[in-house]
Amino acid sequence: MLHLFQRFVLILGLFSHTSFVTGNDWVVFRGPNGDGSSAFQNLPIEWGADNNVSWSTPIPGEGWSSPVVYKDTVYLTSAIPRVDGNEKTEFDLTVLAIDILNGKTAWKTNVFIQDSDAPSKHQKNSHASPTPIVHKGMLYVHFGHQGTACLSLEGKIIWKTVAIKYQPVHGNGGTPIIVNDSMVFSVDGAATTKVMALMLADGSVKWTFDRQSDAPRKFSFSTPALISVNGKQQVISPGSDVVHGLDAETGTMIWKVRYDGYSVIPKPVYKDGLLYVSTSYNTPWIYCIDPSGAGDITDTHVKWSHQKQVPHTPSIIIVDGKLFMVSDRGIGSCLDAKTGEVIWQERIGGNFSASPILANGLIYLQSEQGDATVIEASSVFKVVAKNTFGERSLASYGVSDGALFIRTSESLYCVRNKK
Repeated sequence: MLHLFQRFVLILGLFSHTSFVTGNDWVVFRGPNGDGSSAFQNLPIEWGADNNVSWSTPIPGEGWSSPVVYKDTVYLTSAIPRVDGNEKTEFDLTVLAIDILNGKTAWKTNVFIQDSDAPSKHQKNSHASPTPIVHKGMLYVHFGHQGTACLSLEGKIIWKTVAIKYQPVHGNGGTPIIVNDSMVFSVDGAATTKVMALMLADGSVKWTFDRQSDAPRKFSFSTPALISVNGKQQVISPGSDVVHGLDAETGTMIWKVRYDGYSVIPKPVYKDGLLYVSTSYNTPWIYCIDPSGAGDITDTHVKWSHQKQVPHTPSIIIVDGKLFMVSDRGIGSCLDAKTGEVIWQERIGGNFSASPILANGLIYLQSEQGDATVIEASSVFKVVAKNTFGERSLASYGVSDGALFIRTSESLYCVRNKK
């Protein structure tokens, strides 16, 4: 429970910072609309180690959380190893604030200590993979089974909780979303399959939904989506073998669609009244769903499904009635969003984990090898630019006015057109 002073700080922050947030602030995973799109028209198209790099700064430890940007600061998380002799025994689960103007670290706060006997992670995962959230003057961070916390924008811990314990598989993954007065995230581990809402004010549990799934592999890592259908808010949460539409206020189930899939990672996208969900492993499909039904709507509300070159990991882009995606093995596709008909399919090259972004009619694709391909969001495949830093990269882009923030295994880069 919060102390009186902590409650005062939190309430003051909620009111004093609200007016500064604009609709273009990249303060959550996949941006202000949660779908990878940005309204900025002045983002750089070309860059490299000696081209259009405003600054770069080394990031200690390891983390694949994406950068988020609020006003003059970039926020991200990292798992920094504690070294006992030559043996890494524990990790400091840490939040960093980077000055957007010069790349210097404004502050660094260690939030949790991960014990040396904590569950292991997948080689492509990190102990700091969920992306931070800036909301109404506060910073919220989530480390999956290791804990969740609220900080001030100056790095002071307001509250934190480690009450939600479960056995993960391959480490933590999915990012929470803000739903009114709470944050919502999936808890899909080795045996536990839930969706949970924590109150923003103090981290207490608002509601829990017990996901019913007969999947032999129950673990998944998807970030939920918040949508509105016929004036009612729904939380969309994909898990192993099933996606649920939940009442955003109570967590009760509205509908579900069954499929064959596990280790689900991509975030759902809702556009023009239709919902798009990927099923991940072993063979990924993409389902187009009408979310206006109730109960089990598998046989009644799935408009189409598509299997060829669907991503296991990256989320999709939808614009102007077209769906764009890149498979983990580097095949790009454009589909008709209403019918699923393939418009084009081309090899991008490389392997992909990061989710693409859309800005000014262009789609930015960041490969695991550190290569970026910029293509037109068009029914004709056209590459506009190819760029590289030559450093491993699994994190999605952060965006601000005129700048991209690219996290690699070594550094955070600010890429901006030189004037």
